[in-house]
Amino acid sequence: MTVEEMNKPASFKLHDLRCFDAVARLGSFQAAANALHRTHPSVFAAVTRLEERLGLTLLDRSGYRVELTEAGRMFHARAGISLRELDNLDSYARQLAIGEEPLLRIVLGDLCNRPSILGALSTFFVDRPRTRLHLDYEAVSGPFERLRDGSADLIFHRAAASRTDLEQIRLCEIRLLPVAAPGFLPHEAGSEVTPQQLQSFTQCVIRDTARDTTPENHFLIDGAPRCSVPDHTMKKELILHRMAWGHLPEFMIEDELRVGALISLQGRYLPGRTETLAAMRRIDRPHGPVAEELWGWLTDGLREF
Repeated sequence: MTVEEMNKPASFKLHDLRCFDAVARLGSFQAAANALHRTHPSVFAAVTRLEERLGLTLLDRSGYRVELTEAGRMFHARAGISLRELDNLDSYARQLAIGEEPLLRIVLGDLCNRPSILGALSTFFVDRPRTRLHLDYEAVSGPFERLRDGSADLIFHRAAASRTDLEQIRLCEIRLLPVAAPGFLPHEAGSEVTPQQLQSFTQCVIRDTARDTTPENHFLIDGAPRCSVPDHTMKKELILHRMAWGHLPEFMIEDELRVGALISLQGRYLPGRTETLAAMRRIDRPHGPVAEELWGWLTDGLREF
């Protein structure tokens, strides 16, 4: 073989590659022909043609059963990977052709009532088995970063009224209340606790999961010691164990407030805040058919959040 021939890209048919793969897996030309619904001579010719185009002897035909040569084993290992990728690509194209994208990436933010959101998504996706739902969690500015870098198709997070680059569907209001466990603070429950009185007590805050964070003041008390946690569930546990105080969504602590396991610090100096939970997506990106169906479903308000 000349240098020019060695450097020339191999050109072979996918049909020939599939015939070789079948012979390698099944151990005979006849078995491969039966599996592929071809004739024995056509499969034999396809494999011979592939060997000629590659300049390799892939099969040892000297015995009762055909065997892979060393080159054949190495080539078949790579060919198997390529054939699986082609099959996946074919499946992907067929799913697109019938109008359902294979994957939808959704990020839940730190304010989400997860049982409610997951219940809604379960209801929507039960009739769309061809689309796989990929869920992630991000906090503070993390969900917005995921939209910006294109690794999320849709997020559920606090509404951002000033963001003109996003479409937003307002879903519900979330009240955030300042709370502490009984005995954590020396002040009587219901008294007007001031920020100055809290400066010596640990405040629990949610960590921002974004890589490029921007300074945001979420109820921070200047000069107070702080501890950070990944989500409100962990934050609630720390507060219940008298390790810190902090703001929590009201839907998470209704029972604890009712039985006195937590005490509200809400008052003139610590008013809390009401946030709007929204579904958001980018305006400048195309969205697949299932993503559009989900957006319309959320717009129509078919689920209580």
